[in-house]
Amino acid sequence: MLKSIIRKHVLKNIADYGKADPGSVTGKVIAEFPDAKKDVKSIMQKIKEEIARASGLSREQLENEMKEFTYSVKEEKQKVISLPNVKGKTVTRFPPEPSGYLHIGHAKASWIDYEGARVNGGYMILRFDDTNPEKESQEYADSIKHDLEWLGIKWEKETYTSDKMELLYKAAKILIENDAAYVCTSSQESVRQSRTDGKPVPDRSLSKEENLRRWNDMLDGKYNPGEAILLFKGNLKSSNTALRDPTLARIITTHHFRKHKQYRVWPGYDLAVVVMDHEEGITHSMRSKEYELRDDLYRQICTALGWKVPELVGFSRLAIKNAPISKRLITPLVMEGKVSGWDDPRLPTLAGLRRRGILPEAIRQFVLQIGLSKVDSEPDWEVLLSYNRKLLDHQAPHYFFVRDPVKIEVQGLGEKTILLKKHPKHDLGEREIRVTETIYIDSMDAPKDGEKLRLKDLCNIEYSGGKAKLLGEEILKKKIQWVSDPVKCKILVPKDLLKDGEYDPESMEVLEGYCEKACQQLKPGTTIQFERFGFCRLDRDMTFIFSC
Repeated sequence: MLKSIIRKHVLKNIADYGKADPGSVTGKVIAEFPDAKKDVKSIMQKIKEEIARASGLSREQLENEMKEFTYSVKEEKQKVISLPNVKGKTVTRFPPEPSGYLHIGHAKASWIDYEGARVNGGYMILRFDDTNPEKESQEYADSIKHDLEWLGIKWEKETYTSDKMELLYKAAKILIENDAAYVCTSSQESVRQSRTDGKPVPDRSLSKEENLRRWNDMLDGKYNPGEAILLFKGNLKSSNTALRDPTLARIITTHHFRKHKQYRVWPGYDLAVVVMDHEEGITHSMRSKEYELRDDLYRQICTALGWKVPELVGFSRLAIKNAPISKRLITPLVMEGKVSGWDDPRLPTLAGLRRRGILPEAIRQFVLQIGLSKVDSEPDWEVLLSYNRKLLDHQAPHYFFVRDPVKIEVQGLGEKTILLKKHPKHDLGEREIRVTETIYIDSMDAPKDGEKLRLKDLCNIEYSGGKAKLLGEEILKKKIQWVSDPVKCKILVPKDLLKDGEYDPESMEVLEGYCEKACQQLKPGTTIQFERFGFCRLDRDMTFIFSC
């Protein structure tokens, strides 16, 4: 009985997650068979032995063995993003800077913003925080919109911070007039030292009139970049370093991708986010936990401007283990050709996930299960892939693939054309296969002399010295994939891009083999299931990318 219970839960764990976790299986075994607690060490050993056995099963074999057991169906509840202090219609915003491509962390932020507003009958604004001309471009803005549309996120309106520059200048002037900001012409080193020592620079005590004159001079071009900045008059003694006179605006003369040379004084994030949130009527300002120290600054700027503070909602950042999300890390990999681009399937960028065949719905389920938790998470790929696998299992057509092909001549098989279902359970149509007496099988399935096996959906054979003879329709345990009239193909298998924090040159495995000729009819971007191998997306020229 115990052996059967162990087998039952190992099979289910592998089916759900691609690989079994001994700890998880142990918990389920003990829950069903409490006496197992008396000798956990022995139980763990038996579980590990069963995992070793079951991990070698094909997907089909796995499903067949699972039919022996009855599993309780756990109803997966839709995760609801519940926002605090909701009064009336909720308005949120997703404010990316158009300085790079979106990644899995942005997917989480955008879904939380979108779902958080939608649950309460409100809406989300897509706001481009485009106030740093040195890093931003139209290419990135377009890619962001494309990625969000692919995810299925809809925004009420699209705005750009650079369209509200006059409003931002007005807010800066009010802060100066309210003695909450000042123009500093001290050196960068002096400002840095002031924040470190908690001692003010001389400019901090200037009159409002002098600060207003300096502010106008900044706008009029009387200062060069680096010669003057607008600082918030915070608290230089605060233990929260974000409050030590942070920068509100600086001079940048670089060409802006939308405003060209129209402006030369650009607001920093802390000023821009407060002004734009107020202007757009944001009720819930949501951002990742890395901004938590800036919440007090946000509130103080609002107060200095005489504005109501919206509800500030923080959530944890999301990354994938051994996959860089930082532009600082990804850009060199792209520039040096170590990855094929921002859409390299080893990257957790949305472009990379799309190219790998990860479905938008899988991403949505993955990020929303984490929700508004403030606990930082860095799951490995398998957690996301398990969501994707469950979705693809119902919709991906099936084909055969053999790697490192071994040729077998099957005497008496003859030449014919057969039709096979594209899916064993769902009506996805049929595919046509031309069969000859020359059959190719995976080198890993190469039989021994005298061994009997079944070529799946075709015939039973007995192998001997590179040849085989037909057998009757007896039930055989060993069932393998095969290809006749083959087409050469490649499968790129992405692995962890980083190893011990460094780029791993062996993070992309290339497999070569044969697939069915019917695969030539597939359109690039189609995701299929190569039986006993996994789900793969056709990239181009009969090159597939392994998805999950």
